[in-house]
Amino acid sequence: VQLVESGGGLVQAGGSLTLSCAHSGFAFDDYDIAWIRQAPGKEREGLSCISSRDGTTYYSDSVKGRFTISSDNAKTTVYLRIDSMEPKDTDVYYCTAEYGRKNCSSGYYYRSPEKFNYWGQGTKVTVSS
Repeated sequence: VQLVESGGGLVQAGGSLTLSCAHSGFAFDDYDIAWIRQAPGKEREGLSCISSRDGTTYYSDSVKGRFTISSDNAKTTVYLRIDSMEPKDTDVYYCTAEYGRKNCSSGYYYRSPEKFNYWGQGTKVTVSS
């Protein structure tokens, strides 16, 4: 299983950014994929999840309305679009995957992100005020 994030960078407050997670080595239909963010010294924060079962998307309350998770038709890349960015969005964003079809619906992605076993290297996002 390989996950590679990209798309991070410096953005002004109010702007938008789309992060990409290219995944390989597993059948997308068998895994749920989530986006998590974490800054050094801070706890992980689960943001959003896309279900392998039917593509249903899930969002934590803190990002609902500003973040959009999606997958390409080829099911090789998962995206996270962030709108109306704020300085508090400054973080390292990780793409993570876990086998099974209940990791999103169960809320594991925000309650227990450590249950996801496969992680990318992260992409850093900085939002300037």
